Amino acid sequence: MSLKRMVLRDFVIVSELELEFGSEFTVLTGETGAGKSILIDALQLVTGGRADVNLVREGASRCEVSAEFDSTPRVLQWLEEAGFEPETTLLLRRTLDTQGKSRAWINGSPATATQLRGLGEQLLDIHGQHAWQSLTRPEAVRNLLDAYAQVSTAAVATKWQQWRAAQAQLDQARQSQDSLLRERERLSWQIGELDKLAPAPDEWPELNTEHTRLAHAQALLDAAQAAALTLDEDEGNALERLSRACQLLQQQEHLEPSFKNLTEVLGSSLAQVQDTAHALRSYLRKTELDPDRLAVLDERMGLWLSTARRYKRSPAELPELLASWKQELAQLDASADVQGLENAVAAAWQAYAHEAGILTRARQRSAPQLARAITEAMQGLGMQGGKFEVDLQPTDQPLQSGLEEVTFLVAGHVGSTPRAVNKVASGGELSRIALAIAVTTSQLGTAQTLIFDEVDAGVGGAVAETVGLLMKRLGQDRQVLAVTHLPQVAACADHHMVVRKQLQDGVTLSSVTRVDTEARVAELARMLGGERLLSSTLAHAREMLHTQGS
Repeated sequence: MSLKRMVLRDFVIVSELELEFGSEFTVLTGETGAGKSILIDALQLVTGGRADVNLVREGASRCEVSAEFDSTPRVLQWLEEAGFEPETTLLLRRTLDTQGKSRAWINGSPATATQLRGLGEQLLDIHGQHAWQSLTRPEAVRNLLDAYAQVSTAAVATKWQQWRAAQAQLDQARQSQDSLLRERERLSWQIGELDKLAPAPDEWPELNTEHTRLAHAQALLDAAQAAALTLDEDEGNALERLSRACQLLQQQEHLEPSFKNLTEVLGSSLAQVQDTAHALRSYLRKTELDPDRLAVLDERMGLWLSTARRYKRSPAELPELLASWKQELAQLDASADVQGLENAVAAAWQAYAHEAGILTRARQRSAPQLARAITEAMQGLGMQGGKFEVDLQPTDQPLQSGLEEVTFLVAGHVGSTPRAVNKVASGGELSRIALAIAVTTSQLGTAQTLIFDEVDAGVGGAVAETVGLLMKRLGQDRQVLAVTHLPQVAACADHHMVVRKQLQDGVTLSSVTRVDTEARVAELARMLGGERLLSSTLAHAREMLHTQGS
């Protein structure tokens, strides 16, 4: 069992309702307009369905729906991956106010509608009363076959998009050959001109530093010479004076202990001055005027400046400019490489064809299996001798969904040629075919609760009884909930709920009641013969319940 309990407050025409659900097969019945589908709508809302303000009961400020489920291993894994507390009982809650503001919770933690939808796919498999309409839509038909084959078109779609992108790039390159050639010639010429200068990344600041030093070499030599003389060569130089001062203080240290600290400071200064004088003499020995080198630097810097002016950039930007041009040229060469692009298109096509081939083979294997299963289901739904086929035809061009179109064909009786479903089937037949498909494909799903919302519309008699038996059989493996107007279906259920609408204090409200024994007999009799419960219809209802073993 999956769905255990539901609570509704101020939902459509329900003021307050609390329901417990059992396992196996449960039906909801009631008069037309009583609101039999309200529970389905509530389940859709609490599992991420569209939040329509019309769901709020008139006169109320907001509605609230809560649903409690058993957690399956798949659900527990989903909860853990999504960051929710994985508990054995799953509680979903959603509120909606008259302003359209919706809030949701999963196990007490705030959640988004998208998260509710993702979780709802693990919990419920809903077959609506207009399921037959999907039989006329090519995409829905293809999706049904793919679901039966347990394959996805995601990989094929990705490869198709990559192939189309490669083809578009090739087409653009072919159309742009002339302009690309002109742009390439322009870039090549500019790169050639700038390559003559060959600007290294750090060359310009180094040139500036060296040129400044050589341009002022004489002044630098004069300053170094004068400083050296002042420190240790002239009469009364700094070294002599510092040395004399240090000696004078040392001689009086025995009288004034504080002189010792001063002597140490002077000694340190003396050592620093000696080092400085040594460095200046070394500088004077190594440095000389170099007019030839200065001329070379002048010429090199002149080239840098003239090139920078030509391209309206600062000299420091030239290395980066050259690198960017070379990168552009490489990109143009790649774009202009038609042969390379053709190879890329071919490779992309091969990748797409490989994935599409896998998908095609899976569809070819599953199509006859699905056709046989639905054909078998049709025999018990008033279409004896009918035949169902899944037709695969190559598409005119490759598609994101693969290389074939999928069409459902049906022959309503023995000897007739199968034709497209929407061209040969009546509305009732379409409903029965949709029901056969729903029963066949629902066995493949992982959701523990199957919901059938009046999918038995358009059938009756022995066919209706077969529908009920099919749902009862499904209920042996999973929880089945069906909204029906057929007494034959209701008689097959393990649990029966009745939806009633009544007027209270001038307000129309709907309620749901579980019925058993005589109350269930009365409801089946109403479904058989209307509001007047005759002894014959009551007897018929008891016989139906006895026959179905409910």
